[in-house]
Amino acid sequence: MVASFFTYLRYEKRVSPHTLISYETDLRQLSDYLSSTYETTEIHLANYQMLRSWLLSLAGEDLKPRSIARKVACLKSFFKFLHKEGTIAINPTTRLKSPKLEKRLPDYVEAKNMDILLDAVEFPEGFEGMRDKLVIEMLYGTGIRLSELIGIKENDYNPYSHTIKVLGKGNKERIIPTNTSLDSLIKSYLTTKRAHFETSLNYLLLTDKGEKMYPMFVQRLVKKYLSIVTTLEKKSPHVLRHTFATHLLDRGAELNAIKDMLGHSSLAATQVYTHNTLEKLKQVFEKAHPKA
Repeated sequence: MVASFFTYLRYEKRVSPHTLISYETDLRQLSDYLSSTYETTEIHLANYQMLRSWLLSLAGEDLKPRSIARKVACLKSFFKFLHKEGTIAINPTTRLKSPKLEKRLPDYVEAKNMDILLDAVEFPEGFEGMRDKLVIEMLYGTGIRLSELIGIKENDYNPYSHTIKVLGKGNKERIIPTNTSLDSLIKSYLTTKRAHFETSLNYLLLTDKGEKMYPMFVQRLVKKYLSIVTTLEKKSPHVLRHTFATHLLDRGAELNAIKDMLGHSSLAATQVYTHNTLEKLKQVFEKAHPKA
């Protein structure tokens, strides 16, 4: 049943590899809990009280509400699948509720600091330095996700239409425009890359050894360079995605256009960036208005 569920997630729902790994961990933890507490390993026989008991035990272990909410989502998806397949007669998760999550404003880097990073900071010479700068410019200049970045191939970039094709969540392709600075950097990088490696993979971005980039490599790279210009606690590729969206919104871009570039399925996910803009307006008001 579990195997069928993951086949369904992978090929019909087309969820991300990260979600598959997380859900697999969640169901394994549930199985362990049922075994130790109720002496059963039959997950599909778990009722509402058993599931609620597990979630309460997690809360007692000081697990973060966001993590518990993810586990609730896993349970709802799993038992909904079983009910749909006719494996169970009653879905025990209909009464399960996710914990309330604190709304957090997306962290982003100030525009002046991004200008310093891209225009004033000196990147190392040669292939590695040009590659590092291209990673930063692509994440900030297109707003793509980390998984999308490392999956881009050379032929996904079109220098004539000034666009990049990326494969997003659910295997959905989208086309993103590139700016003049990014176009110039990609062309220079490709020349340097081909001269640096006699034979190379078709992936656009490679490690120092000419291999396909992996998430931790990009995360370390981004943290290294963002540390030069910002004191933000989080210095990740996703922060550059937030920065891309926030700066576009600050400069008058339409929310629907930002939604399409980010690859969001609904406008609700994009609207979170309006809160950053509103906070900025409040700060300007409080500094400038005599009655503030």
